[in-house]
Amino acid sequence: MSSVPEPASLTARRHRPVIVLQDVVKTYDAGTVAVHALRGVSLSFDRGDYVAIMGASGSGKSTLMNIVGCLDVPTTGRYLLDGVDVRLVEEADLARVRNHKIGFVFQSFNLIPRTSALRNVELPLVYSGLRGKERRRRAEEALAAVSLADRASHVPSELSGGQQQRVAVARAIVTNPAIVLADEPTGNLDSEATTDVMSVFDRLNADGRTIVLITHEPDVAAHAKRVVRLRDGSVVEDRRQAAVAAPPPRLESSQPASLRA
Repeated sequence: MSSVPEPASLTARRHRPVIVLQDVVKTYDAGTVAVHALRGVSLSFDRGDYVAIMGASGSGKSTLMNIVGCLDVPTTGRYLLDGVDVRLVEEADLARVRNHKIGFVFQSFNLIPRTSALRNVELPLVYSGLRGKERRRRAEEALAAVSLADRASHVPSELSGGQQQRVAVARAIVTNPAIVLADEPTGNLDSEATTDVMSVFDRLNADGRTIVLITHEPDVAAHAKRVVRLRDGSVVEDRRQAAVAAPPPRLESSQPASLRA
């Protein structure tokens, strides 16, 4: 029996880049001086890619990540997220995109100190309005995915730095996002914990998620399939190290229709 072909529009959507930056400029007004954080950056990231963004302090890495994560907007240029110009999306919908479509991981973990790992991971689902029983089930699955099911009841002070970062990764993926953005995720970790955390990112990418991470560590960047290097707000290197992974997992249907994958 022959299979029914999928609609051409769906095929095109799956094959177009999930992130497109077109001549993006970001300038900050610092009194009498204009700070040019990004100077005409044009990049596209395919679905299922694994990208390391590198560069010295002040090169524009964090500014670029903030724009990709819909936390900031370009001064000029365009940012297309899954084919949609982010400038045309209402702020309320952007907040939902940040909660559902993009998972964030930060260098400082950003966990709530006197709250269990399980409750920390549940937090994005609380904002989504998900009921308690389903929240718990999904949070437990996310902790199991980062090999911390046995630490669900522990508060951050009872966890090592590497374990805290893995809790942060679990929190980032609990909404089943297609994109995970990580800003220096191993910056506060020793070499053993770095290996553990990067193995989690490797597995997430092998499952089809798009991973974009900032790092200054060559050993961390070696895990990525593509390395983009910035200097003074411009791209000075864009090097592919391996082929793009499989297509990303299906997203939850609670996203804005205009940005649903």
